[in-house]
Amino acid sequence: MFAVPLAENAELRPLEPWQAAEFLAHIDRARAHTDPWIPWATRSTDLDSARATLQRYADQQAADTGRLYGIWLDGTLVGGVMFVKFDAAGGNCEIGVWTEPASEGRGLITAAVRHLLDYAFVTRGLHRAEWWTSTANTRSQAAARRAGMRQEGLLREYVLHNGVREDYQIWAVLAPEWRAEP
Repeated sequence: MFAVPLAENAELRPLEPWQAAEFLAHIDRARAHTDPWIPWATRSTDLDSARATLQRYADQQAADTGRLYGIWLDGTLVGGVMFVKFDAAGGNCEIGVWTEPASEGRGLITAAVRHLLDYAFVTRGLHRAEWWTSTANTRSQAAARRAGMRQEGLLREYVLHNGVREDYQIWAVLAPEWRAEP
């Protein structure tokens, strides 16, 4: 099985439809932490909807337009990273992340995002990686910053989520900037 070590007892692996029960258990533990920010987490409320979420990303992976990876800590799924969008022809991608409180403060998200950026820029030759986040999600903004991204823009009242229109920030890093990172 494909696995990338992130830290002691932590690894990054593909997250696939056959893992729907494990994914649902994780989302249930993380729900209060993810619902304010992640629409698909809000919709993954039972085994069928969790499997549908994972299948959507499996279909995107098959079409080379997105990917989903889980982060396991001591054998338990505790978060993940994804290519929300992946446009190889256009040279652009968007990265997203989520976690449950048990895995915070360990550097796992940062390490996983660095693997995705290496894949996008070095392996696939993309030029730009973006990170979109609510202006209220300061943890996400800090993660984007740690990944070497900089804030480029603000989209006022861009996303309707849980009945509220939210402002969104766009963060990005370009391949030449990433290659220059130590």
